[in-house]
Amino acid sequence: DTGYKRLLRDALSDNEKAVTVPDTAAAVSFLNTVSGNILLTTGSKEISRFAGIKDFSERVFARVLPLASSLEACTEAGLSPSHIIAMQGPFSEELNSAMIHAVNAQWLVTKDSGKSGGFAEKAAAAAKNDIHLLVIGRPPRQEGLSEAEMYDFLRETFGFLSIPQVTVIGTGPGNKAEMTAEASEAVRRADCLIGSRRALETAAYSGKRTFEAVSEKEIAGFIRAHREFTNFAVLMTGDSGFFSGTKRLLPILKDCETKVIPGISSLSCLCAKLQISHEGIHTVSVHGRSQKILSAVRSHSRVFVLTGGENSAGAVCRQLADSGLGGLRVFVGERLSYADEKISGGTAEEFQHRVFDPLSVMLIENEHADTVVTHGLPDECFLRQTGERGIIPMTRSEIRSEALSKLRLTERSVCWDIGAGTGSVSVEMALQAKYGQVYAVERDEKAAALIRENMRRMAVDNITVITGTAPEACADLPTPTHVFIGGSAGQLRSILAALAARNADIRITATAVTLNAVSELTAVMKEYPVSDTDVVMIQAARGKQAGEYRMMLGENPVYIFTMCLSGSGQ
Repeated sequence: DTGYKRLLRDALSDNEKAVTVPDTAAAVSFLNTVSGNILLTTGSKEISRFAGIKDFSERVFARVLPLASSLEACTEAGLSPSHIIAMQGPFSEELNSAMIHAVNAQWLVTKDSGKSGGFAEKAAAAAKNDIHLLVIGRPPRQEGLSEAEMYDFLRETFGFLSIPQVTVIGTGPGNKAEMTAEASEAVRRADCLIGSRRALETAAYSGKRTFEAVSEKEIAGFIRAHREFTNFAVLMTGDSGFFSGTKRLLPILKDCETKVIPGISSLSCLCAKLQISHEGIHTVSVHGRSQKILSAVRSHSRVFVLTGGENSAGAVCRQLADSGLGGLRVFVGERLSYADEKISGGTAEEFQHRVFDPLSVMLIENEHADTVVTHGLPDECFLRQTGERGIIPMTRSEIRSEALSKLRLTERSVCWDIGAGTGSVSVEMALQAKYGQVYAVERDEKAAALIRENMRRMAVDNITVITGTAPEACADLPTPTHVFIGGSAGQLRSILAALAARNADIRITATAVTLNAVSELTAVMKEYPVSDTDVVMIQAARGKQAGEYRMMLGENPVYIFTMCLSGSGQ
């Protein structure tokens, strides 16, 4: 007893200019109501029935198999040899497009023959050339299974195991001609294409089934839900390994057989246009990200920036100009690889008010990139002002240098500067933790404004100013790795209690000038679970000219306390 299951093919006629009719007679009637040449791709069996089309011999071009019987049927129907295209398939989208152009067709007539009948390639060619598609629908089916249902039936009945094959493909900068041959071949072989709208437009091929998605979870969910496909191509704009979602997608596709094909990155594309090497260029993406760029620009002679959204090329140039870096040389590449590609060179100051295409990248050159990494900037680097309680305090250069040495910051430290004053410590923290983040906590609003001005003067953008009193003002801040306490407003114990509650390894440095503060810090080191404790007292003297003599004037001694919470001993 042999079972029988009918496979129902999905109708693919979703072209906006597609018209569906039930049969050949209806097709002839409809075509008599419209004008324009017709490319008939339904074969020779019913060619005589299409002879009822008005001006049939002038308007209709028939594509048939290169058989004597097919040619004879066309001739008997009234077509001249110049209106007969005798060819053996399969026909690609490109070949269909060539035929449309050759006969100047306004209508392409086809049956909804599914994948095996080349319907997808015809539909894609019609859409690409902006002509009408007339689809002769299939007879109604009483029962049957969709492809997904058929795969489920085969798995359950025969125990077939199907592992989806997923190829993640870098489509290059945007022009289809920039895709590698390997990438194009992988797209051609795929059953289904998944990606952003721009990526799908870049790799459009043969009217294949497509799914527009950017989210990694949405992509993975679609792959698992559509069992009728076995070979997926996930399209990533640019290079699959360069600021791409590939690194987040692959871990959630462990139940699939995956392969990654790289593409040409916008970095290599821009550098090729500028005829320069991209060796040693530091790369940053601000496309939909909050990543700061000033630290990178200060530290590297050349920085490549992927722009996007609010962080446009013009906005980046404004940030550079506002931070005193307006004289830096900038190159902006707009719509790289497209026909309207444009590359502009100038200074950040010149470009700060220009509107660039959203699809832009940048190369920033800084011939005087910072090389000094030691701390202890001269006090003159920072503005001083009068605040709500007199002159806004500042940790002096010698004390700041020693305190930062005790903190042992890393490039990615998350720092709190409590009682930030002028922001001198915050700025130096930010310069050292150039890939990290600094939170400057200051209760004096005038001092908070001064911190922002010193940030601008020193061209740092990885400081967030928090106006308020610690520890309450710190409740929603990320857990720090390092904390400097320059002023606690009498809340030292509360601050340490709040830090201890974070249950994390935190290195703390605090300064004290008064004996009261020294006593309190000494006491709290006994009350809280701290380790790696250290106390030093520094008394500096500064030279001052007095007539023809130079005298040393001593300053108040400052005590520097260092400790680690949770016994980390970082």
